[in-house]
Amino acid sequence: MPRQRERVCLQDGLKLDLNRLARIGFVRREANIGFRGIKWTHSYWGDIASGLISADMTGQFEGWLRIQVGDLDQRITLVPEERHFGGRQWYFICPVKNRRASVLWKPSGATRFCSRQTWGRRVAYRSQFHDPANRAHAGKSRIKARLIADLDPDEWDLPPKPKWMRWATYQRHEERFDHYEGVLDYGCATLVAKLLGKK
Repeated sequence: MPRQRERVCLQDGLKLDLNRLARIGFVRREANIGFRGIKWTHSYWGDIASGLISADMTGQFEGWLRIQVGDLDQRITLVPEERHFGGRQWYFICPVKNRRASVLWKPSGATRFCSRQTWGRRVAYRSQFHDPANRAHAGKSRIKARLIADLDPDEWDLPPKPKWMRWATYQRHEERFDHYEGVLDYGCATLVAKLLGKK
């Protein structure tokens, strides 16, 4: 049975993913980045927030990221961690827990960005509100989105293996997709049995 919506859905708020910010050029190692505009969108509501980000990662042992969204003006410490095979991986320092994190969240109604652990049981991921059938539909959609590439989504239930994907990886996706199909088939059979008055 799905959990009651007493908690806030984490994905309905704002998310700062340091690795994604680096991929799109909002932060750069050994560089001071001036203000850049950032926007958050929701698949259902469209644009939900916009703001400005600046970052300085020129320090050897510490850097910072500044985020301005509406009334929020927050400065977050960044620290590098040595990697086993060379180089450094940068992390946020959660302003409350004082621990490293790659992702910070600002749930609806919150006043600042913090790590997932800071919010504790006040928040939950979207999947925690789903029943088994909705979870299966979401899982099938994720697999299809991963495999579809430039194919027409209406033509395929499970798209063929992309050229760049290994067969073992594709077979894992295929098995998971079949598992979700089984969950949905079982749910349909149970519903039909209830409608026909059978146990």
